[in-house]
Amino acid sequence: MIQVAVMGHGVVGSGVTEILLNNSAEIAKRVRDEIYIKKVLDLREFPDSPIADRFTKDFSEIEDDDEIKIVVEVMGGVEPAYTFVKSCLLKGKSVVTSNKELVAKKGAELLKIANERNLNFLFEASVGGGIPIIRPLNQCLAANNVEEIDGILNGTTNFILTKMIEDSMSFEDALKLAQDLGYAERNPAADVEGHDACRKICILASMIFGKHVYPDGVHTEGITKVTLDDVGYAQSWGGVIKLIGSVKQNGGKHQILVAPMFVPNTNQLSSVDDVFNAILVKGDYTGDVVFYGKGAGKLPTASAVVADVMDCVTNLDRRRNIFWEDSKNESVMPFEDTMYSMFVRAYAVDKTDLDKRVSGVFGECSFIEKDNAPENEIAFVTPLMKYSDFDKACRTFEKDGFRVLSSIRIADF
Repeated sequence: MIQVAVMGHGVVGSGVTEILLNNSAEIAKRVRDEIYIKKVLDLREFPDSPIADRFTKDFSEIEDDDEIKIVVEVMGGVEPAYTFVKSCLLKGKSVVTSNKELVAKKGAELLKIANERNLNFLFEASVGGGIPIIRPLNQCLAANNVEEIDGILNGTTNFILTKMIEDSMSFEDALKLAQDLGYAERNPAADVEGHDACRKICILASMIFGKHVYPDGVHTEGITKVTLDDVGYAQSWGGVIKLIGSVKQNGGKHQILVAPMFVPNTNQLSSVDDVFNAILVKGDYTGDVVFYGKGAGKLPTASAVVADVMDCVTNLDRRRNIFWEDSKNESVMPFEDTMYSMFVRAYAVDKTDLDKRVSGVFGECSFIEKDNAPENEIAFVTPLMKYSDFDKACRTFEKDGFRVLSSIRIADF
């Protein structure tokens, strides 16, 4: 019998206990041992739970119990999760987590502790929820040099953008609907400002490049400034707007960011709608591989957590080969040096010699027309350029009597 503890009994935590209890016989058959939930840590009472007698509010009951070999952390946030997880590892317990913020900010340190003690620190559910991605990157695609990862990594923002695209809802109305349906929190900042997607792309970047990428050093934009006008121009251009987390190798550096992008209708990610996520991995031998599904939800996420628990059980005496070194983000390309073509929507006081004036600032551009566009509004796509050059060009452009209303990157994956 392998005894485990679960820290947190919220949405995911309750799903973990549900699966471990309901599927106990099948799980035992697969791992050739019984998995027994000995303790569940939570500050709340759950008198109706079938394991109500195993709940505790005292972390030391888990920390100091040598019979507990595996600890599941599904509390969320950095503290006290970090303190508890670190303590469990130091006490010789393997840890499984779904906590993307914890892994993105403390992953290198916790992996180092696990490595030194021949323990496992596993986090499959931290990126794709129920979508497998960590294990495939570490095992199935291990023979490849992964050159690039691009993904729709947040279901809430994808739902909002889908409603803007398909139903012409404003951002504000689509957000309210997402909140009413339970897809968005009352404070949706982590989703709509791009922070959730940033943590996930940082974990993936750390995995494929072997150096920890910290979210604080990654340029992140959300979708709060995307308008229905931008959506209309994207459709006229031949695509849709998606919030994309992207990382690729570029001249020895890692070009990594999170931002809304125009994605052409010919690309696989353009048709990923509603709360679904998709992650496009480019390997040098496999080519494009897409992982698709719901990136959140109680039971899909819990199933990924339980799979990691099962992996720990079958590898109690040996460490899984998941590791990356710490860093100071020295491998991350400065945001100003990232290269993209840009969509620009602008107000023109005077449209005289428009082509010449635009090309004189940005280079050769292609203009986009949209039905019912305001008379003095123009839209165009620039050639590929460094963001620092684009920013400088925008300032020059505005001195010539134009006003930039929005700018969005053109996806190049």
